[in-house]
Amino acid sequence: MLMKAESTPLIPAAADEGTPVSVKIRERLKAARKRFHSNDNIADYIEPGELDALLREVEDKMQGVLDSMVIDTDSDHNTAATARRVARMYLTEVFRGRYIKSPTVTEFPNAEHLNELMIVGPITVRSACSHHFCPVIGKLWIGIMPNEHTNVIGLSKYARLAEWVMDRPQIQEEAVVQLADLIMEKTQPDGLAIVMEASHYCMAWRGVKDMDSKMINSVMRGVFLKDSALRREFLSLIPRRNGN
Repeated sequence: MLMKAESTPLIPAAADEGTPVSVKIRERLKAARKRFHSNDNIADYIEPGELDALLREVEDKMQGVLDSMVIDTDSDHNTAATARRVARMYLTEVFRGRYIKSPTVTEFPNAEHLNELMIVGPITVRSACSHHFCPVIGKLWIGIMPNEHTNVIGLSKYARLAEWVMDRPQIQEEAVVQLADLIMEKTQPDGLAIVMEASHYCMAWRGVKDMDSKMINSVMRGVFLKDSALRREFLSLIPRRNGN
């Protein structure tokens, strides 16, 4: 009696063949029950070589956008490589904070038991709003109230951490909270204060087209939240935000 041969299970590598890399990354995130909103970092779920493949995939999709906008990229020398440039810009420049791991920050013990207010800024920050992908450009100031157990990090590292958080499609209110959480984790101070002022080109370039409007917001943690005198001291020591 002839037996029907059982079908051979698919080899995982073969099953993956032809699957877009974005789908593979998304499935890893879902399997790990991890969020992947526009301002989340997903570097831990990207395998070596996949970022290059993702860049090619975004380039293909961007070319489709240009085609749907009825732009003749075959004949137009100005847009012949635009899809590639935009894909590279998004993944390796303006939104790189989603796809790379946190910058290395060397932490030192507070050997001198510093416990006085320290302010860093203004730090220039560049981002893009997650609603329209229009630029958000501004400055922020960081106030730290250390204690004897606080980790001390170099001044430039605050700028590096801010850049890593801001290099994602962001909402300003959420961006400063993410940065505050990160600095609190790295330094463990008694208190942290952040003030950010930025121009939003989703208002200046489109919509109401108001070039002068800015958004200012703050986040206060620890003693800055509890001690109104300390909060006033921090705000009074920030240089006039108009640069004068």
